[in-house]
Amino acid sequence: MFSALKRRLGLLKQSSSGRDASTAIGEEGRKIKDDQLDEICWELELGLLESDVAQTVASKIIEGMKNELRGKRIAKGHDLSEAVGNALRDTVENILSAHTIDFDSVIKGLRRPTVIMFVGINGTGKTTVVAKMAKMLRQEGYTLVIAAGDTFRAGAIEQLKTHGRALDIHVVAHEHGGDAAAVAFDAVEHARARHRDFVLIDTAGRMQTNSNLMDEMKKIKRVAEPDITVFVGDALAGNDMIEQARKFNEAVGVDMVILTKIDADARGGSALSVADAIGKPVVFLGTGQKYEDLIPFNPKWMAERLVSPEQQGGA
Repeated sequence: MFSALKRRLGLLKQSSSGRDASTAIGEEGRKIKDDQLDEICWELELGLLESDVAQTVASKIIEGMKNELRGKRIAKGHDLSEAVGNALRDTVENILSAHTIDFDSVIKGLRRPTVIMFVGINGTGKTTVVAKMAKMLRQEGYTLVIAAGDTFRAGAIEQLKTHGRALDIHVVAHEHGGDAAAVAFDAVEHARARHRDFVLIDTAGRMQTNSNLMDEMKKIKRVAEPDITVFVGDALAGNDMIEQARKFNEAVGVDMVILTKIDADARGGSALSVADAIGKPVVFLGTGQKYEDLIPFNPKWMAERLVSPEQQGGA
């Protein structure tokens, strides 16, 4: 992310992890000129937009940076690019932190079985995310059942069955083309009868503009009464993913977001924009295909990674 900005200004050349804007700001030193700051922020906003950051979020970042830097002085031994880079990092982290929640604390306070419904278009890795969360919950000592609610794709049913065998978790599935709401209902009844802690419901993901798909999502939600609805979005999809999140949120109501393919996201603006766009927290990031490649969302790590593209690794 922000490679466009780096090309324009050569800013952010330092990537000093853990530093905030105050390290480049002092009581003495040259004062930051308003016209210089405005020019930099204009270039920065273009870089943000080119990096798939939504307009409203880009404007929020710019205003936050201006408020942090206007009228301040550059400390001796530092330069304006350092102050701007650190202020950018701080502002991005503040925006990312606005909707942060502790997933473990949330699920501990819910009824049993806790029903979690996963929505999103095909190709985002949604079915794999269901398996990853199943593995994570199993490792934390919970019992669960998985519902193969994507009856539109025979491959999705078989994929979940394969995951179920690998994880030793029961998968409730019907025939290809069956009623997805009936699958969800049977999975919830199975969990109740056997006193399972969680039901994870995979769903179909044809295009978000498909009214039949949204009607199906609404039916599943009415029948299964999920405690949590999770939108799974592909970080590589950019602004398309933001629109998908809005559509699913309008149709069925989204409680949380999981972003996949974050390891391959070269720009990253969608990660910054999606929580702000629908006002819901990002709780996990998919960083690969293995079961353990689902990491808790960490605003500080994400801000550092977004601002400093070479910053990689887990949260």
